[in-house]
Amino acid sequence: MNTWGRGIRLSIFGESHGAAVGMVVDGLPAGERIDAEELRREMQRRAPGRDAFSTARREADAAEILSGVKDGRTTGAPICGLIRNGDARSGDYDGSLRPGHADWTALLKYGGHADMRGGGHFSGRLTAPLVFAGAMAKQVLGRLGVGVYGRIVAIGDAADEETPQGELAWRALSGLQFPASAPAAARMRAAAGAARAEGDSVGGIVEVAAFGVPGGVGDPFFASAESVVASLLFSIPAVKGVEFGDGFRLAGMRGSEANDELFVEEGVIRSRTNRNGGILGGITNGMPLIARAACKPTPSIAREQRTVDPADMTETTLAIKGRHDPCIVLRAVPVVEAALALGVLDCILVGRMEAR
Repeated sequence: MNTWGRGIRLSIFGESHGAAVGMVVDGLPAGERIDAEELRREMQRRAPGRDAFSTARREADAAEILSGVKDGRTTGAPICGLIRNGDARSGDYDGSLRPGHADWTALLKYGGHADMRGGGHFSGRLTAPLVFAGAMAKQVLGRLGVGVYGRIVAIGDAADEETPQGELAWRALSGLQFPASAPAAARMRAAAGAARAEGDSVGGIVEVAAFGVPGGVGDPFFASAESVVASLLFSIPAVKGVEFGDGFRLAGMRGSEANDELFVEEGVIRSRTNRNGGILGGITNGMPLIARAACKPTPSIAREQRTVDPADMTETTLAIKGRHDPCIVLRAVPVVEAALALGVLDCILVGRMEAR
């Protein structure tokens, strides 16, 4: 299925080398102001061809809003955003299955009928519509006092050991062209550059934070705040791991270390630490919501790999010639932010419906 959500409904469409990609967003409240310039800025953060470590494919990534917005405000009708493709090179693909891509599984599911040029509907190109929807969600959340920010934690074995403290620090870091502390950014760029020089690629980790999320949002078990956000994070093609708060590190702690002790501040219950990432029992507690997404290395690489040509079921080798990111992590930051924003907004809107 290509639809998602309860409070809002997302329907994503298009292929990497088709005419366009896009998203239909249903359920945004009527009367919400949509800042077109802010929307354009968010789209440009993800757009290709604007950094030494992104694909040379150049796309305007200008979202055309076909419905649901009039005079800069939402009408209550479904919002359709269309992002046209203008720089595809389908001749770069010879039909052999590309290791690490969905070519193999698409063949198993769709019997060879899927349009797999440039990855087709499975391509990272489809994250552009996700950013379109997330950019609107961030504007709605901003008016509710919720801010969503992202940063790069690691690229390859180059990690950022400096953790931003407080919303102002997160906002400043997220606004950088390369959202990591300066020393770490230099090491990360070097790691990506080394992979590119060897015809290879490298992955990394993106961390996102939502400040101002009210306590009491989300539900136990199947509709937990973690479940909602994680389902969107895992829809991002490169993401293979998700954690909240201290995540997997909690497994190595004792309860006395992992528990977030409580205190009262100005009549409000707070926790002294935030190892659980702002969520307990599937419900937000009012602390910052913190999540991390691990992105695998870009599977399209220039190094020769062994594979299969499904046309005659023969084993062959493949060195991919197309234009691809040696490291997807930088362009993934606004995508992961978008997923968090949409997940948080969905939980808030569901809570409003339940309260009626």
